[in-house]
Amino acid sequence: MISAAQAGWITPFTGLTPRQFRKLVRTVAERGGDRIADGRACRPWRLCLADRVLLVAVYWRTNLTLRQVGPLFGISHAAAHRVVETVGPLLALAPARRRSVDQVCIVDGTLVPTRDRRLAERSKNYRYSTNLQVAIDADTRLVVAVGDPQPGNRNDCRAYRESGIDQVLAGRPVMADGGYQGNPGVIIPYRRPRDGTPLPEWQEELNAVHRSVRARIEHTLARMKCWKILRDYRRKAHTLRDTAAGIAFLHNLALTG
Repeated sequence: MISAAQAGWITPFTGLTPRQFRKLVRTVAERGGDRIADGRACRPWRLCLADRVLLVAVYWRTNLTLRQVGPLFGISHAAAHRVVETVGPLLALAPARRRSVDQVCIVDGTLVPTRDRRLAERSKNYRYSTNLQVAIDADTRLVVAVGDPQPGNRNDCRAYRESGIDQVLAGRPVMADGGYQGNPGVIIPYRRPRDGTPLPEWQEELNAVHRSVRARIEHTLARMKCWKILRDYRRKAHTLRDTAAGIAFLHNLALTG
């Protein structure tokens, strides 16, 4: 069976070193308090807290069903579901603190295939998806905010406003691609005039710099998609934000230690 007591299970499923994983468990314990403490009265947890955190990471990383994950830890699928529902939200990314006046953020959206059609809509990838907005610090490449998921047929320009991520990033310089045209305060590349005339050389050079910097958000989204649950989200759509924020927190912890 899988257990956090064996260090060999930690890195493949969490992307963290054993030291970073212990730090993660302490953070979850502080956030959850008595509600998730080991040895609680009435209905004690079958697994210790470290194993419960590892179970959530295994579920997110592999996207196995809970009927498959539960036996890997020696518990029923109902107990595994209770662990995910209780511990998962405690892994969510903490609200971002403004680091400095000149902090530059990069924002982009990604489509997450979602089976809950109360929110998901058919999108350009021909699947029912949700539009998830993610913002990172351009310097440190840490995720600073995750927006509320929007229907997949919403373009990034609209999803940026309706997801609430624009309020989180208010007052910061924000870089994005040309799909965010019309949002005040967002730095987008120069667009070619309607008459088809080429851009001046200095604008082409600035666009090249813009692309090289904005590529960092693409790399971050690709790393987050290594957690396979973001490739086929089977849970209810309202839980997607907590899941994405938890994966973002694990991504940041892996970068910073």
